Amino acid sequence: MFESLQERFQGVFRQLRSEGRVGEEHVQAAMREIRLALLEADVHFKVVRGFVEKVGEKALGAEVVGSLTADQQVLKIVRDEMVTLLGEPGGELRTDAKSVGVGSGKAAVVLLCGLQGSGKTTTSGKIAQRLRAAGRRPILVAADLQRAAAVEQLRQVGAAIDVAVLVPEEGEDVAALGRRLLIAAPAAGHDVAIVDTAGRLHVDEDLMGELRGLIDIVTPTEILYVADAMTGQDAVRSAGDFAASVDLTGVVLTKLDGDARGGAALSVRTVTGVPLRFVGVGEKADDLDVFDPERMTSRILGLGDVLSLIEKAGKVVDGAEAQRLARKISKRQFTLEDLQDQLRQLRKMGPLSQLMDLLPRGGPFRGMDTTDVDESRLTRVQAIISSMTPSERRKPETLNASRKRRVARGSGTTVQDVNQLLKQYREMKRMMKKMKGKFLRGAMGA
Repeated sequence: MFESLQERFQGVFRQLRSEGRVGEEHVQAAMREIRLALLEADVHFKVVRGFVEKVGEKALGAEVVGSLTADQQVLKIVRDEMVTLLGEPGGELRTDAKSVGVGSGKAAVVLLCGLQGSGKTTTSGKIAQRLRAAGRRPILVAADLQRAAAVEQLRQVGAAIDVAVLVPEEGEDVAALGRRLLIAAPAAGHDVAIVDTAGRLHVDEDLMGELRGLIDIVTPTEILYVADAMTGQDAVRSAGDFAASVDLTGVVLTKLDGDARGGAALSVRTVTGVPLRFVGVGEKADDLDVFDPERMTSRILGLGDVLSLIEKAGKVVDGAEAQRLARKISKRQFTLEDLQDQLRQLRKMGPLSQLMDLLPRGGPFRGMDTTDVDESRLTRVQAIISSMTPSERRKPETLNASRKRRVARGSGTTVQDVNQLLKQYREMKRMMKKMKGKFLRGAMGA
């Protein structure tokens, strides 16, 4: 994610690293590179112009403070301006039902709109999952009657997360479905309805008329524009058109785990005038994060997002298990069974390439290429360990030549693969011997 933009910014800062003071010639050269980097990332040209002017004005003649070098000074200015450009942090959805609900109560309505293929249906499921985790009782509403199989797709999304789906009856149009929603949702005990509306290949008046009619009927508490982060200015232009036609309350950027250049993320707030609320960072139902401009800026500039990495770990790592492992490491009792458990927890955090995207691109991580991450390597390691007996996992030194051949056959690997794993395990134990468990005990508060 943002790899090309990260490299361009890192190149600008490296260029400035040898300077003790930011002079006019250095600022002008850096601004030219930053302008080109942003334009190549498909950032809106008006956004680029305003951003570069502000950064240039603040950087020109800026003094190096304390031990800061020129590159760090400019980096701070760029970071601060980018945080401002991205706008305020996102927030949880407003789900206080308006006065139009009828029946046994009122249900708040969250309406999603956008172009075809932007990820509205998947995002609807992620929002439902998020609301249910917060103690709400959501229902999904299939209001996309234009795209073939859209209703069935939402049914599958709902089934995967165990959330009910309201589908149109035969001959029912979008307006009639909206009116039925107001009665059916609260009557069935649902307090929030997430409406998945129709998308188009481009913005047209028919779409907007249908959308405005549905909004008048269900009076949503939130109207979210869902934009594909990988489509750059196409997403931004469409977002501006939607914002001019309906009262958007926020934007959701999807597919940020893909090859996003950064254009949509950096432009959409300025073009629409509404805040970024959520970002989709994966394919799983809970891969939807509240937008944080500071974290997003850090990732765009290649500074990493360690807080997000910690949060991902916190969701899957068992605290008691981590403390148990810390004690075993401190006693030098770390076994292949423990390594297998750690690999399982690592896999739960998501693809390795996504986790590595959260690491900074400077210091010891400079030059790291996340595109060459071999996800299958973890699978092979797990297969090798699983092919061992419990005794062998606890005492790998008992693995002689014949046992290694048996493990290799059972795991579909080679004896060389088994030997490589055992070598890496021994190196890991030597490293942990030096640590003596202090780091892990401190990290877990043990």
